[in-house]
Amino acid sequence: MDRAFEELSDPGYAGWERAESDIRRAWSRSGSAAMDLLLKRGEDAMDAGDVAAAIEHLTALTDHAPDFAEGWNARATAYFMAGLYGPSIADIAQVLRLEPRHWGALSGLGMIYADMGDTQRALKAFRASFALNPHQQDVKDAIARLEKELAGVSL
Repeated sequence: MDRAFEELSDPGYAGWERAESDIRRAWSRSGSAAMDLLLKRGEDAMDAGDVAAAIEHLTALTDHAPDFAEGWNARATAYFMAGLYGPSIADIAQVLRLEPRHWGALSGLGMIYADMGDTQRALKAFRASFALNPHQQDVKDAIARLEKELAGVSL
């Protein structure tokens, strides 16, 4: 994984999409078919708009596989979708404890802080995410928007 992260973090590396895909694939595997199924059920429930069911599936996943970072990340997303920022931030902290290079969790943290009006923390989280994966246009745009906001320039 270290090599894939190195490749991904290089803005000029032509194979970054493969590196990103390899990392995402590795993150999505818990090592247990049952836990992978709980992750899929939680993601499917989120896709269907059933956030409560997603949280139930993903809570079962984090209970049974507490060292599986992607379970925490998925539940953080479900909590965010439910407007539950505190629990989402707590789950992101778990993700980052288990996988400090999780650019998606950092981006999610930036979104939460931006929604809360904490521009400084949002910018810090987005910059950390972008440093790990500089191929995220949405994160790049968020950084630019927040930097203008901090500089007092309206969009």
